[in-house]
Amino acid sequence: MPTAISFIIFILIIGLLEWYLFASLRSRWNHWSSWLKNTVKYGYFFLLILSVLSITIMFFFSSAQPKWLLNFWFSFIVINILTKLTFTVFLIIDDVWRLSIFTRNKIKGTTTSENAIGRSDFLLKTGLGVAAIPFTSLSWGMIAGPYRYKVFSEKINIPNLPKTFDGLKIVQISDVHSGSFYSKEAVQRGVDLVMAQKADVIFFTGDIVNDNASEMEPYIEMFSEIKAPMGVYSILGNHDYGDYANWDSEQAKLDNRKAVRELHDRMGWRLLLNEHVYLEKDQEKIGLIGVENWGAGFHQEGDLEKAYEGIDAPVKLLLSHDPTHFDEIVKKEFKDINITFSGHTHGAQMGIETANFKWSPISLRYAKWAGLYQENEQYLYINRGFGFLGFAGRVGIMPEITVMELRS
Repeated sequence: MPTAISFIIFILIIGLLEWYLFASLRSRWNHWSSWLKNTVKYGYFFLLILSVLSITIMFFFSSAQPKWLLNFWFSFIVINILTKLTFTVFLIIDDVWRLSIFTRNKIKGTTTSENAIGRSDFLLKTGLGVAAIPFTSLSWGMIAGPYRYKVFSEKINIPNLPKTFDGLKIVQISDVHSGSFYSKEAVQRGVDLVMAQKADVIFFTGDIVNDNASEMEPYIEMFSEIKAPMGVYSILGNHDYGDYANWDSEQAKLDNRKAVRELHDRMGWRLLLNEHVYLEKDQEKIGLIGVENWGAGFHQEGDLEKAYEGIDAPVKLLLSHDPTHFDEIVKKEFKDINITFSGHTHGAQMGIETANFKWSPISLRYAKWAGLYQENEQYLYINRGFGFLGFAGRVGIMPEITVMELRS
């Protein structure tokens, strides 16, 4: 769909929401105290003005903005929409309730009671309180969430794991999205935390940049510090192909793709491009397969059949950026791959996660979206991402450093 048409449709939908919300508020807030009325009125217009400014910049001046700042403009739009949508739900409930009361009174020839007005007022004030939740949590998520790195630990038993690899410690990171970073000091803390895990081997599962290889330049030296005795192995993600940027020519896009691949070599990482290698110790080995991006509905250059061909090892580990690869291909056609390491989803960077429960809006798109999953004897681990993209923060779903220990 052309960008102009998309923009017009988007503006019409947002405009309808804003019109309904303002008209409904104006007809009701005269019943409220001056303090509450002014707070809601100024808050409404503050979010509206900030959102209009953000939409204007994103649609008309995005090329003049650094990538990290575009995330902030997008985040302001998200905060405005989610906050107002939450309150609109209560307005709709109230309007339906008022309509039912009006209809009943017409039939019975009665008038609305003071109790009915009071109940309506209570419902709307409750809605204001509930709407404050996404506003507060998303705002705080932008301040405190982007670099609040968290270590997630798992132990997996693999019966045929060679004894010499018993206790192998794997650290996984994914989805760096270096173009979104705006604090080198904060990123350094994340890199230091990776190294503090004292991994035997480190995996990176794609999306080193948002679009352009140059985004990683300020962080090359920093990420070069990531090392492990058995090496650092990496793959490409869907953003590493430059498909989401406007290029002056096809050659410029191809040159950028080449530069992105060279980033891995410059950092001392072994980039796997539809191929396999072996992790060896005391004359025993396990197989490590790395494929280019393969995702349902996304870029598909991954060739697992090619990468798998000729591999000879009792245990096989796979690096594949998009977790849909596991359900669509891996578990159906490559049943001897023990563990697949993926990323891609970011856990939507927002949700609820406790020891016994987790939910994120991304679960509406992906059945498997964060953490460890098992089907028969095969495992899939989805890293929640080291960086962020789009929304410039994290709420409930923190940036992740995975530590996985293999047991025989």
